[in-house]
Amino acid sequence: MRVALIGATGFVGSQILKELVERNQSIKAFARNVEKVPASKNVATVALDVNNVQALATDLKGADVVISAFNAGWTNPNLYEDFIKGAKAIEEATKLAGVKRLIVIGGAGSLYVTDDLQLVDTPDFPEQIKPGALAARDYYNILKEDNDLDWTMFSPAPEMHQGTSGTRQGTYRLGTDNPVFDADGHSILSVEDVAVVIADEVENAKFIKQRFTAAY
Repeated sequence: MRVALIGATGFVGSQILKELVERNQSIKAFARNVEKVPASKNVATVALDVNNVQALATDLKGADVVISAFNAGWTNPNLYEDFIKGAKAIEEATKLAGVKRLIVIGGAGSLYVTDDLQLVDTPDFPEQIKPGALAARDYYNILKEDNDLDWTMFSPAPEMHQGTSGTRQGTYRLGTDNPVFDADGHSILSVEDVAVVIADEVENAKFIKQRFTAAY
């Protein structure tokens, strides 16, 4: 499998890269700072300007699947606008490259905690990450209108940051529009196991034109 991974040095992207390397996939790793990409015989690196659609499309050609772990930066004062712009550029470049499959790492904020209430709209949702969560939700609504790509949106478990102790269990439970809760009412998945989920989706393509989530 030829995988193009955008955001290969980020919090989530770096773990996805590690998992794909361990599965001996052929990876083209896109990052702003390619020197941060760990050297591997089956990894080629590409310096990323996410908004240069034509150049990105050229570099994406030949991939079987594009994974976007793009993040416009949590401390970026223009996070909302830059995320939407970058995500749309990646979507357009994927199509121009002739790649059919796009997997986007979104946010947990668009998951529904009741029939009509999304997590990002709950009173206790952290204000500091709200712009990013709103951007991911709004981009998901844009992506749903794309009839050309075999797209997938992944929403991590709401408590992903509670499970980042370097633990890779390799097991998880799947859901779609609602968080997957454990017996104690928590929805947790380590970032290492997020990478397992994404690598499994690359290989199995279970959620074409769907959003899904996962937790222990």
